[in-house]
Amino acid sequence: MKSLGGQAIVEGVMIKGTDNISMAVRVNKKIITKKEPFVSATEKHKILAIPLIRGVIHLFEMMIVGIKALTWSANQQGEDEQLTPIEWIVTFGIAIILTIGLFVLLPYYASRFVFSPETIKFGILDGVIRLSVFFLYLAGIGIMKDVKRMFQYHGAEHMTVHCYESGKKLTITNAKKFPKEHPRCGTSLLVFVVAVSIVLFSIVRTPHWYYNVPARILLIPVVAGISYELLKFSARIKCLKWLTYPGIWTQKLTTRKPTDKQIEVAIAAVNKAK
Repeated sequence: MKSLGGQAIVEGVMIKGTDNISMAVRVNKKIITKKEPFVSATEKHKILAIPLIRGVIHLFEMMIVGIKALTWSANQQGEDEQLTPIEWIVTFGIAIILTIGLFVLLPYYASRFVFSPETIKFGILDGVIRLSVFFLYLAGIGIMKDVKRMFQYHGAEHMTVHCYESGKKLTITNAKKFPKEHPRCGTSLLVFVVAVSIVLFSIVRTPHWYYNVPARILLIPVVAGISYELLKFSARIKCLKWLTYPGIWTQKLTTRKPTDKQIEVAIAAVNKAK
């Protein structure tokens, strides 16, 4: 049975199958679905399927697919405007700048005020700040009403995928028997990214900011590639299952218990992806 991925979207769920992307959203009392063909570049070009490289490609692809799915789902709720190519570029640019600012520059310069960059204490404080920013960010957005609702759909997606991958019939009753956390979740990947960056940045450092800061930015694809491989191995190999625990615990912040109607939407998305 094929593995599924996905994410929550506005009043719905997006599911990534092996050769398609499916979406389902609730508009008033009706569930609207959409399905598009999708084949990863790693399938078309085998050289891109090399470990470490494939992780970067998959993350970039899912970022594009995710934003498009969010835009489509928002449009179903009454927004008719579509993003232009320039608006897509601006959206990506802002996301990248915020990510670098919060998780690269802020921890580095905050730690630099206290310790010298070449010391072990600097690396420890830098890692603590990065973890703190990460968890505070997740906890902060979780307070927002719209985000809370999306986190419910996130839980519905996980429960439905669990049900499908277990081989059980896709029903609301069956899906509710499964946990709202999933070891292959993007939240778990982010935990790996933070952990790997702490280790890697503590090794690759000099006394000079003009080397350290660019190196951290340039090493982001390396961090992403390593994190992706760790996520895949930890989800498949039993002896490495313990590596999934921090990600699953963190999903307590990014998932909420869904309603039956939300699970119904998630089931529609999974059925569309078959």
